[in-house]
Amino acid sequence: MHTNVSSTPKRPATTRPHAIVFRFVRMRRTLALLAGLGALSSSLSTDAAAQVEPREGDLVVLGGRLWDGTSDAARPNPGILIRNGTIMRVGEVDPMGTGAEALLLDASHFVMPGLFDLHAHYAVDLFGEGRVDEYTVNPVLFLANGVTSTFPAGEVDPAEARRGRERIASGEIPGPRIHASGPYWGTARPGWDHAAMTPDSIRREATYWALRGARGFKAKGIRPEQLRALIEVAHEHGITVTGHLDSGFRDSVNPRDAILMGIDRIEHFLGGDALPASRSAYASLEALDLGDPVTAGRIRAQARLFVEQGAYFDATLTAYGYFADREPAVFNDWANEMDFLTAHARDVVEARLPRTPNDQFERIYYVKRRTVKAFLDAGGANHRTLGTDHPSWGEFWSGFGAHRELHAMVLAGIPNAAALRAGTANAARALGVDARLGTIAPGKYADLLIVRGDPLTTITDTRNGHLVIRSGTVYRPDELFRSVRGKMGPVSEAEAEWWMGNARLGR
Repeated sequence: MHTNVSSTPKRPATTRPHAIVFRFVRMRRTLALLAGLGALSSSLSTDAAAQVEPREGDLVVLGGRLWDGTSDAARPNPGILIRNGTIMRVGEVDPMGTGAEALLLDASHFVMPGLFDLHAHYAVDLFGEGRVDEYTVNPVLFLANGVTSTFPAGEVDPAEARRGRERIASGEIPGPRIHASGPYWGTARPGWDHAAMTPDSIRREATYWALRGARGFKAKGIRPEQLRALIEVAHEHGITVTGHLDSGFRDSVNPRDAILMGIDRIEHFLGGDALPASRSAYASLEALDLGDPVTAGRIRAQARLFVEQGAYFDATLTAYGYFADREPAVFNDWANEMDFLTAHARDVVEARLPRTPNDQFERIYYVKRRTVKAFLDAGGANHRTLGTDHPSWGEFWSGFGAHRELHAMVLAGIPNAAALRAGTANAARALGVDARLGTIAPGKYADLLIVRGDPLTTITDTRNGHLVIRSGTVYRPDELFRSVRGKMGPVSEAEAEWWMGNARLGR
């Protein structure tokens, strides 16, 4: 029994500061309302949007500076009119006397689209006994950090993941949009049998998960004929496929070949001829010499293939840094993340620290920084996305990882605006949900992050969350954090069994 669920904090009440009145949209959408919103096209014309006037029940965001996710610069926020969780108008709007509520910002506030993590694990492994998917505290931590959309990129326990999505949808707990991925496809899934997973069986099972609401699939440890079948089914159902692939070594799949099959995204490393099939991708990657003209040319050629074929690259720079020397500039713990553990869980986690740095991953961490810059220089700016990929052992949490990933991108030489687009507009486009997410425009869902500072100048200002708006509902990050502090993990040894994935999930 997952006893942690019984102590789940109730959805924190949003506050009403004396100088600001908020209208918090908390009503569950009726089927009729959903149908109405679905009919609202994201292509709502500028002229039509300009005619929309505020009315009772609307929320109007006024003041501050606005970065809508499409440009390199911010501008004074003219006003954002939100109705039933959707942005109706971006422009001059006066809520006085209309019954609409106003959220008033000052010059220190920066309004941007909510962050989008395309490799957002909800998995934790506090005991070193196998991962479990945790959907009580993790969703709150993502949302409190301004991450309003996530794609888990492989669910350890799909049934638990589904329960987590249901709890968020019902209002039991606050959380981001979770675009379901279903189970892993390949040897990353416990019990995967290559002989049994024929292309036909892949097609049958992939169809099942597509019809169960999966928004994308994640391949890891998959063979070429299996991946080809997975991509075919996904595209038949209008969903995407991403992959943690290899070099072609031992019947694995090189990202180059996956892109030619039609895969939508690639995780971790670019692939191509710089990663020969004669050895594993990791072995090649850690020794990659980008100062060598031949190697550099192969990287450029592979980056151009991404652009030409419309594929996206999710480098997950920091995923390897957690296992390496934890570069202080990126991995400083600005939020005392271990405070979210229960007292018992903290004792368990601290007993396993410090972790010995992995030399191979440390080399890969710094090599990947250079490959990301090479990808950008080869024209891949609009094909870069943000993913954190951190199944936590209790020292750091995935919800905070988006800020580290943005910082690592900038340290790699990516301009701030390009890094922010990777975590907003590009990510939504890569998952095929950009019609309603990723930028601030009429017809888009009202998912916003409001911070103090200017991330276009100082990327770490994304950490200074002031308010988060998710589908028109306004949250205070400090209240969200407070609601789950000391809640992650078992409260005693008697509850530890649920947190040991190998035994509980039969791995």
